[in-house]
Amino acid sequence: MTTIPPEAPAALPPRGAAPAGRRSRTRGARLMGTLAVVAALGGCGEQELYNGLSQRQANEMTAVLRNAGIGADKEQREAGTFAVVAPKERFAEAIEVLRASGYPRDGYDTLGQVFKKEGFVSSPLEERARLSHALSQEISSTIASIDGVVVARVHLSVPERDPLSDKTPVASASVFIKHRPGTDLNARLGQIKALVVNALPGLPYDNVTVALFAAEPLPARVPEPAGLGGLGTLLWWLIGLGLAAGAVGGGVLWWRRRPASRAAGAAPGAAQSAEPAPGVSLLKVPQ
Repeated sequence: MTTIPPEAPAALPPRGAAPAGRRSRTRGARLMGTLAVVAALGGCGEQELYNGLSQRQANEMTAVLRNAGIGADKEQREAGTFAVVAPKERFAEAIEVLRASGYPRDGYDTLGQVFKKEGFVSSPLEERARLSHALSQEISSTIASIDGVVVARVHLSVPERDPLSDKTPVASASVFIKHRPGTDLNARLGQIKALVVNALPGLPYDNVTVALFAAEPLPARVPEPAGLGGLGTLLWWLIGLGLAAGAVGGGVLWWRRRPASRAAGAAPGAAQSAEPAPGVSLLKVPQ
């Protein structure tokens, strides 16, 4: 009578090896963790606000933003210029604060820059226009240096003198001043007019008009989380770098342990393969 041996049991995975489903879930979790760290690092970065600035203006803009509770900083660029950077999540707020404070300020031309020798002969009309522009730039720069002034503009009107007339043309000037909210410049109107009158010979005091405009108030200050202060961005970077280093170190450790786990699981399997399967009897051959 022929005996049919039972089917051999399915091969067991090597000892110490995790099931395939668990390994795939582990790899997926590591991948998602790495992507989360990358996203966190990208979200807590800095964004450039303005570049091509002088060191003085970059310092002033950085100070204005920090006084408003925004962790801004300056960075040096090529050709001795500077840039102002701020956290990405507060970019719009930083732009509003700088605009309300009159930054970045326009540069004013000096007399030396306007009348720089270029080797060309200018007409009397061009010389008069350049002189008027240079004077208005110099006066605007002086008025902008007054405390509380955000923007200053001076417009001069100097008519051309008629050689056939005995009357002297009367010049006039208009001064536009944008000042900070809460700053009262009405008590200094006389001094401002005196600056303009003394800068342009023959300009009557009554022909100078000064218009004052208050700037919009600064946006409400949003305080940073308690305990972080100005180090909030730095702490986020350190936390993100720590998580990234942990993920990379865990991956390297897991990769190095793979050959040892396989070898430890393959040795018992080889020993078990030499034993007979359950239910199968070995026939002893008579000598």
